[in-house]
Amino acid sequence: MDKWGPQELASAFRFATDWFGVYVEEVNALNVYPVPDGDTGTNMHLTLQSVRRELDLCDNSKMREVARALAYGSLLGARGNSGVILSQLLKGFSEAVKRADSIGPDLLVKALETGARSAYKAVMKPVEGTILTVARGVAEGARSAQEAGADSIESVLAGALARGRELLEQTPEMLPVLKTAGVVDAGGMGYIRLLEGLEGFVLGRELPEPPKIERRAQEAFEEEEYGYCTEFLMEDVDAPIEKIKELVKPFGDSLLVVGAEGFVKGHIHTNDPDALLAAVARYGKMKRTKVEDMSEQHSEILSAVGAADVPPPPTGLVAVASGWGVIKALRGLGARIVSGGQTQNPSVQDILDAIKSVPNPSVIVLPNNKNIILAAEKAAELAEKEGKKVYVLPTRTMGQGLAAAVLYSPEAEAKELLEEMKEAAEHAVTFEITHASRDAVTEEVGSVQEGQVIGLKDGKLAVVTDNANEALLNLLKLTLDGSDDYEILTLFHSPSVEGEQVEALAEQISNLYPDLEVEVHNGGPDLYDYLAVLE
Repeated sequence: MDKWGPQELASAFRFATDWFGVYVEEVNALNVYPVPDGDTGTNMHLTLQSVRRELDLCDNSKMREVARALAYGSLLGARGNSGVILSQLLKGFSEAVKRADSIGPDLLVKALETGARSAYKAVMKPVEGTILTVARGVAEGARSAQEAGADSIESVLAGALARGRELLEQTPEMLPVLKTAGVVDAGGMGYIRLLEGLEGFVLGRELPEPPKIERRAQEAFEEEEYGYCTEFLMEDVDAPIEKIKELVKPFGDSLLVVGAEGFVKGHIHTNDPDALLAAVARYGKMKRTKVEDMSEQHSEILSAVGAADVPPPPTGLVAVASGWGVIKALRGLGARIVSGGQTQNPSVQDILDAIKSVPNPSVIVLPNNKNIILAAEKAAELAEKEGKKVYVLPTRTMGQGLAAAVLYSPEAEAKELLEEMKEAAEHAVTFEITHASRDAVTEEVGSVQEGQVIGLKDGKLAVVTDNANEALLNLLKLTLDGSDDYEILTLFHSPSVEGEQVEALAEQISNLYPDLEVEVHNGGPDLYDYLAVLE
């Protein structure tokens, strides 16, 4: 094939999305060193699916429209670091081709090079041995093929893939963590699979059979039904009342949606208030919201539309969290929640919707996971274009987010809060007790067997044992012996941990550290036996 018109380009990416779908679990399986973090394939596939949705909506006869679908669809649908970086690869690609009538070998080379540059530019501290390295290799291979006389789309892609695969195999030598785990970079493999899909379209290949890889089950938390009394008041609504009613109906019961003089007021009992508010916020400007736990028996609907005359306080808070107990704690501190965390990274659109759903003119965002920071920053950029002032406090763990949220006050200005919240986050220590998902030899603790209990301190592997209680006690010993800097330990446990086991652990901790106040809560993230925060 000598060139792609806009329709061929759109069809190529649709096929490549299906091709990638075959390898999602293969890519996920590479991303599980030894912490359960196998979501790179899922995140990249969801990002590509967002592109396909945009392609289905746009005029495929116009290159500018198809190029916009690649860039816009991938950005709004980007999930996790891998998805956001992929979106930047596609952004650069689209910038290179959007003014052309068709894409030949020379323009394809330029597009792959521009994509790689765009991705490197988007990452504050680029790290070699990642998808960036592979993208650079792909661009190098495409250029080399062109210089060697490549005169077709397939010959450029063949050169790009050859060099990309070569650098992919070298990623373990660039990143010790990959070499230790015995894997290549997951994001880099994902990018190779995407390009293989484009090549497969050109060559007319059939979709292959999925590789034989054992899936890792993930459980969604769901503790109680219709747990929160949720209210909202919007203005400048651009959708009929009946449409909003149909939108919120699946979220719960005790539903009331009314409209008057450009305002829409709603009330519903729901188990997922944040998703509800994010959904309705797309149809207007949020003026006031209220979310109360039903256990507090709050059932009063916002008073008359005149309540909108009272301006909201200056600062709102958005936090990414998982585990119903953690979510309840953050919500009690005033945060709007975006569901997500380890292995469940929210998209840029998810975070953007949450930012828009709070009425405050300024918003502080707590990503609470290193892999979500980039998506939060992209969402902040988009929200600021719509008039919000957004500050991303780059919390890397759930514990940092909880510590920071304690100091949040909606009445204070965001700039006044940020330094104190940042200091609290940096002082907090997060412990996570989970299970290794594969055998590995690690630099930190040596050999780790699949299924063994592992303990992480601030996201870094620190202990390995056969007992969850012992793992947490060992982490505390590493941190507290010889230190009097900490006063409170907040301990969340998952539903899989028996109450007697938790009680025994809390008693042991109190006996060993009598000056340490221990607070125990149910509803930790499903991936962890224990999530603990030391402050």
